[in-house]
Amino acid sequence: MVRRITPLRVAAAGLVLLAIAAALFVMPSNDYILLPDRARSVAPLIDVEGERPPRDDGGIYFIAVDVRKASLLERLIPSIHDGATLVPGDELLPPGVSESQRRQGELRAMTRSQQIAAAVALRKLGYKVRTEDVGVLVSGFVTGSPAIGKLQPSDVIVEVDGKPVHDRADLLGRVQAHEPGDELRVTVRRGSDRKTLTIKTTSDPRDPKRAVLGVFVDPAVTIKLPLDVKIDLGNVGGPSAGLAFALDLYDELGHDINHGLKVAATGEIELDGTVAPIGGVKQKTIGVRRSGVDVFLVPAGENAREARKYAHGLRIIPVKSFQQALQSLATLSSA
Repeated sequence: MVRRITPLRVAAAGLVLLAIAAALFVMPSNDYILLPDRARSVAPLIDVEGERPPRDDGGIYFIAVDVRKASLLERLIPSIHDGATLVPGDELLPPGVSESQRRQGELRAMTRSQQIAAAVALRKLGYKVRTEDVGVLVSGFVTGSPAIGKLQPSDVIVEVDGKPVHDRADLLGRVQAHEPGDELRVTVRRGSDRKTLTIKTTSDPRDPKRAVLGVFVDPAVTIKLPLDVKIDLGNVGGPSAGLAFALDLYDELGHDINHGLKVAATGEIELDGTVAPIGGVKQKTIGVRRSGVDVFLVPAGENAREARKYAHGLRIIPVKSFQQALQSLATLSSA
C-alpha cells in the first residue's frame, strides 16, 4: 500500500520539524558560544577628578565578547551566527567551578583591571601611586589539581599554614616545604570574605618529588590612588579592557591621544605597564570592525596575528606596553 503525500501530511511534517528545531534552539548544551559584541566608548563610563570635556568626535573604545551557553542547535551548527566560536564547557568552566563562581571571578578580574589601569595611567601622568603586595591571585588551574572545587578564580591567597603570602616566592616557599600529598591550610580572600581551606598538594609534573598546589597565580596588590577614579561597566567582566581604561584616563586628564580618531583597545594591563594577551580576539576584531572604529590596538604576538585574519581593512596596531601604545597613537596622528 502506497501512502499519498497530501498537503495535510506535508504541513504536519513541517510542524514536527519546526518543533524539533525550536527545541534544539532553546535547550542548552554543555558548551559555550562566543559571539561578537559592539565597541563602546569608555569616556561616559569613567568619572575622574579634573577630567576634560571631549574635544572631538574621536575617543577610546573597549570591546567585550558575548559569552553564553550554546543551545543544542548552536552546538551542532555554530555557523548560524557570523563570527561565532564554540568552546568546550570544561575550557571555560573547570570541574568543581560553578557558572556563578566563574562569573564572580570575571567581575573581580574586571575590578582589578580597573585599579591597575588607573595606577598605570596616573603614574605616567606624574602622580604618585602607592601599591603593596598582599598575596597572589588565582588565575587558573592545572588539569586534575586537588585545588579545583576548593579554590575559585580570582581568590587571593594570603596565608599558607598561618604564614603570610605576599607574592609568588612566598607561596612557592610555603608549599614546597611540604611533600606531595600533604594537606595545607590555605587562607584566601574571596571578595569581602576570608576563608581557610584544607587543600592537598600534588606533584610538580617537571619534578615529581616537589609539591605544588596546581594553580596558576598572578600578583595581588592594594592600590592607593591620588585621585578618585570611578569606572562603571555594569555586568561586564574580565580583565581585557585594562588597556582601554588606561588610555582613556590618560586622554581625559589632559593629553589628547586619539586626535579625532575612534581608537579601540584590548589587552590586560599589568602594574608595570605591560600589555598581556587576552581571549576572544576573533569576536573582538569583528565587533570593532562592525562598529566603524578607525584603529584597533591589540597585544602583540599571537593576538595581533589572529586579529589581522578578521580585520578586513581595519587597521591593527600590535602593542607590548602602555608606553608603546601611546607612541603608536602619536605616530598615527602625525601620519
